[in-house]
Amino acid sequence: MFAIPGKPAVTLTPAAILRIKALMDRDGASGLRIGIKKGGCAGMEYTMEFAQDIGPMDAVVEQDGARVMIAPMAQMFLIGTEIDYATTLLESGFRFSNPNVAESCGCGESIKFKDVAELSTDPAD
Repeated sequence: MFAIPGKPAVTLTPAAILRIKALMDRDGASGLRIGIKKGGCAGMEYTMEFAQDIGPMDAVVEQDGARVMIAPMAQMFLIGTEIDYATTLLESGFRFSNPNVAESCGCGESIKFKDVAELSTDPAD
């Protein structure tokens, strides 16, 4: 698992915690599994699904009753990410504030990650 000792891989805002807990209760799920897949106009997309089981290689973040499992291939891309849930007049959904993203497409559904050289010189280190 990729992580910084003593810090969770991702953090959840109060709005995200409420929404994840509500969906876990509604669907009887063990938690929300987050992953990454190739796709979209910027190259990668987040995936989200409710899961009944925690995978043996999943990174697990529990915060105030909400549980997020991070798929093994997504762990290094999500370190330091804050997950929020927002509702506007036009849409509602989870939002990712990810310091590892170099750019995203106009629709906000697709992302491109910084390459290894950019991550090693990131001033946030």
